[in-house]
Amino acid sequence: MERPATRVLAVLELLQAHGRMSGPELARRIGVDGRTLRRYIAALEEIGIPVTAGRGRHGGYALMPGFKLPPMVFTDDEALALSVGLLAARGLGLAESAPAVASAQAKLERVMPANLKRRVRAIDETVALDLAHADASADSAALVVLSQAAQARQRVHLHYRTAQRGASERDFDPYGLAWRGGRWYAVGHCHLRGGVRSFRLDRIEQVHPVPASFGRPDDFDALAHLVFSMATLPRTHAIEVLLHADVATARREIFDTIGVLEPAGDGTVLFAQADDLDWFARELSRLPFGFEVRHPATLRAALRDHANRLQHLAM
Repeated sequence: MERPATRVLAVLELLQAHGRMSGPELARRIGVDGRTLRRYIAALEEIGIPVTAGRGRHGGYALMPGFKLPPMVFTDDEALALSVGLLAARGLGLAESAPAVASAQAKLERVMPANLKRRVRAIDETVALDLAHADASADSAALVVLSQAAQARQRVHLHYRTAQRGASERDFDPYGLAWRGGRWYAVGHCHLRGGVRSFRLDRIEQVHPVPASFGRPDDFDALAHLVFSMATLPRTHAIEVLLHADVATARREIFDTIGVLEPAGDGTVLFAQADDLDWFARELSRLPFGFEVRHPATLRAALRDHANRLQHLAM
């Protein structure tokens, strides 16, 4: 029968806190009978925690004298979460992440029993995560400073390098941070531009707090704002397409940064911006439902060209 891991750990916590407890009292505190309690004690011994059992008036259960309890004990689910989390951390685009992850994993393994250590290593050696080809160039120090400033509602001063490699400085109220498309972004109010903007962490050259606080809009969603701003970024061509599908269906088939979806009767209108109409035509052609291009006419021409190419390849 499966042992409830949370109650096994509860026994350990009670023994650590009280030193020695009688069997009936310990069973009462965790809500089980004596037989189940003995099974929990055996479970603790299986993971390397020595528990002494005494009989008589002053008997009961206690941790072995001199035993140094490891600072952390994990359930299987907690170990899985830690393992996958460390695996993901390697791909989250922070230049210092690899040695930090290796160090953290070594520290965790020092306090894990052998069977749990094997499970953690199995995940590390056999599981692969695709994190959108992250570019490991972002500064983890900037992530720490900005996340702390966002939590404390403290303004910061940024030294930022733009896409054209031009240097700029600005005061910035960080509302939150988001990971998107293989990069970290800070989202908040830019005092240089006078509005909400997003900044790539790998382009932040310096950041430090300044003695000023700010208020953040209620329920602000940094990732949602980042996705919307990417989808509506002005480009060469403004596009409007009527999709013959409801919004929920369209959203499952179209990645969210391609544009903005709005319901229109039984269909959905896609508003988008694009520099490359051939690429946009290819994205539309893979949709499993029909659509009508409202404008520009050049997109209809790009779709015809794409269809002709496919027809030629099929011959």
